[in-house]
Amino acid sequence: MPRMRALLFILSLAGTLGATPALADMNTSAEHAVLMDAATGQVLWEKDAYTPGPPASMSKLMTLDLLFQRLKDGRVKLTDTFPVSQRAWATQGSKMFVKYGDNISAENLIQGVIVDSGNDACIVIAQGLGGTVDGFVQMMNQRAKELGLKQSHFVNPDGLPDPPGQMMSVFDLAKLARDIIETYPQYYHYFSEKSFTWSNITQPNRNTVLDKFPGADGLKTGYTDASGYGIIASAVQNGHRLILVLNGLRYPDLDKYPPAKKDWLAEQRRGDEAARVLGMAFREFRSYQLFKANQVAGMAPIFGGSQKAVAVTTGKPLSVTLQVDSRPNMKVALHYYGPLEAPIKQGQQVGTLKVTAPDFPGLVVPVYATQSVPRAGIFARMMAGMSALFTGHHTQ
Repeated sequence: MPRMRALLFILSLAGTLGATPALADMNTSAEHAVLMDAATGQVLWEKDAYTPGPPASMSKLMTLDLLFQRLKDGRVKLTDTFPVSQRAWATQGSKMFVKYGDNISAENLIQGVIVDSGNDACIVIAQGLGGTVDGFVQMMNQRAKELGLKQSHFVNPDGLPDPPGQMMSVFDLAKLARDIIETYPQYYHYFSEKSFTWSNITQPNRNTVLDKFPGADGLKTGYTDASGYGIIASAVQNGHRLILVLNGLRYPDLDKYPPAKKDWLAEQRRGDEAARVLGMAFREFRSYQLFKANQVAGMAPIFGGSQKAVAVTTGKPLSVTLQVDSRPNMKVALHYYGPLEAPIKQGQQVGTLKVTAPDFPGLVVPVYATQSVPRAGIFARMMAGMSALFTGHHTQ
């Protein structure tokens, strides 16, 4: 059975033999946290990131994802309107303040969900796209499977605690945010709107990171008693985008204040914490390019082929994001599925490239043959077989 073999170290940037300095303190009082590189999906830092928990209004990203999907493929236009049912009008919690019997455009509903965190707007979207709220919830769970959100389960489109059972890990929330950023760039600008007015009521965006951190442009906040305060924040500096998710921030010392003041103070603290972590992340992490598009990453030997080896590539440009202090001890190793036996087709995956470094979770990407390699003639294969018989190795 073919097994993975280490072929060679493509790049070894060994520094001193001493321990690599640990990253400056990126700890947070949040119960769950994850920092993701938006370009690669790498997890750069995490704290209990894979445990499902109540996502509160951050789960509204899935409601938006399904609407964005239909806008992108033309099934829905921004000017299309959706009727407001009695159920949508009566929905409690954070509200866009829709009116029963109104018809609201998809664009205004997007703004009502993002800026106002409108639970009522989510019900309007759910009934408009799914026919019923239950039908839309089925669409949400199906979409979660398509996106590989393995620690997510949806029971409503708004994140309210009733009915119970809405669960997402912060890792899944980061993956969902990344999907929205990458797949729907034409609609992403709505996440940076600072306020929205509907029914003569102007509400500010609860995502205070937009004002607290340079380059911040999204995405969503959330709160319930069970989840605590949470935020999905994304920012770009020097062309490099990071995604941060915090959930389970709790501020019991604010309970002494009236509800309105408590909420305002908690929103400020939540924004301050996200801005602090993002600031440290952009300072401590750098993106390093390893290979350009279609650049040869190494040579993999071939048994029984018309040539002895084939050049391999990652295909797409490959960059890795890691701590500045980890860079000197980064190693990049090429592994191939051995023995590689001809014929080999151009574009066939023939192995993987593994990047390792101190205080880095690691990155593994596939490598592909840059050209086709047909089988050698029968005489050449016989000679190669004899060589393997006597040496115990496949050679040519």
